[in-house]
Amino acid sequence: QEQLVESGGGVVQTGGSLRLSCAASTMFFSISALNWYRQAPGKEREWVAGINGIHGSGDTTYAESVKGRFTISRDNAKKMVYLQMNSLKPEDTGVYYCNQVDMWGQGTQVTVSS
Repeated sequence: QEQLVESGGGVVQTGGSLRLSCAASTMFFSISALNWYRQAPGKEREWVAGINGIHGSGDTTYAESVKGRFTISRDNAKKMVYLQMNSLKPEDTGVYYCNQVDMWGQGTQVTVSS
């Protein structure tokens, strides 16, 4: 069964850091673009960061709100994707989801206290 499983969420103070991980048991992992999304309470899910597959040279893109603070990376051998989050702000609070094509993980909660 193909699935994505996120981990690494938690509670952190403003200015702190967290590293999210997503373990994939999916097909075509290395050639697939991977994304992180987040959903804050009462808001729609929003795209946070993306990383291309090997044919796209692993290029990365970021939402303006996280650019310079978040870093997405991947390890194709381990079928893992990561999101390093630094200088966290209260507005970064939400459930963070890993995405590959039309597959989603269950999400991991990130709470940034002020």
